[in-house]
Amino acid sequence: MSKVTRLDYCQFLLVSQTNYTLTYFAEHSPGFSHDAVKRYLEEDKLTARMVWESVRGHVVRSEHGYLVFDDTVLDHRSSFKIELVRRQYSGNAHAVIKGIGVVTCVYLNPDTRQFWIIDYRIYDPDRDGKSKLDHVREMLDHALTDKGLPFRGVLMDSWYAERKLMLHIERLGKVYYCPLKDNRQVDETGGERGYQRVDSLTWSEHEIQHGKLLHIKDFPKGHQVKLFRLVLSAQRTDYIATNDMAQDSSQATQEVCDLRWKIEQFHRETKQTTGIEGCQCRLARIQRNHIACAILVWVRLKQVAQETASTVYQLKQGLLDDYMRSQLRSPAIRMQFA
Repeated sequence: MSKVTRLDYCQFLLVSQTNYTLTYFAEHSPGFSHDAVKRYLEEDKLTARMVWESVRGHVVRSEHGYLVFDDTVLDHRSSFKIELVRRQYSGNAHAVIKGIGVVTCVYLNPDTRQFWIIDYRIYDPDRDGKSKLDHVREMLDHALTDKGLPFRGVLMDSWYAERKLMLHIERLGKVYYCPLKDNRQVDETGGERGYQRVDSLTWSEHEIQHGKLLHIKDFPKGHQVKLFRLVLSAQRTDYIATNDMAQDSSQATQEVCDLRWKIEQFHRETKQTTGIEGCQCRLARIQRNHIACAILVWVRLKQVAQETASTVYQLKQGLLDDYMRSQLRSPAIRMQFA
């Protein structure tokens, strides 16, 4: 029986369309048994560093670049004994579900609008004691010290708009843009009227266009950020906090914040094209290796998509083209009429 390699497993994730189980892999790979596939996933030890090594030569660096942070939940609602699965809130499901949390970091070049996954962490506080904020800070520091990436600022969700992290970004000499939750307490009067909810602030026409300065509760005395009110729809208004005091335009602020959705594109594409949620094995090590391989598959798909001016979806669907042509020429099951 042949020994399964990382390349074998990644190739399986790349070509498979709907089924990403070890059984399905073994059934369609002559020479590979289910036990051999499982043994590979138990013995290998893939890390986020390997993902960085696979993309570092392709990253187009920019002094205007941004690091984008967010997290996603790999849906395992039907699983009961997978070690990394825990109940947590999923923004995609808009509910608390059972799944594996993954905190991700994307490097974005605003000049070309290209982006690359450069780091990720599995959210597993029961074993490593780290919060999602701890993971973000660690990846942020590594981007500077280990990877040496140039970037201007950090884009993140309201979940990460936390005092320690925001002040840490400031100490690094970087700017941040992040939405504040509607109930966040702020003061625009220098202590005269006290704190109020951010969504209860009044806005002049000038402030709507150019933002306003204010203090966020629990931040150091005298510390100010600039706040912009962005009306995105009749049902949604975002309040964007930034330490970029030179920013003077709500329109420009919205253009910067729109870049953050590139990380949502990464999450969506990995879930829909790599089978990142498809492994049902219980062991944490197998799940970690499977997730790493799925991200490596996305990296490869993204590289080819950029080279061929296509999308990862077109590439994935294109794998079925030869099958369709073959079946239409010589069907395995021929249609008959009575």
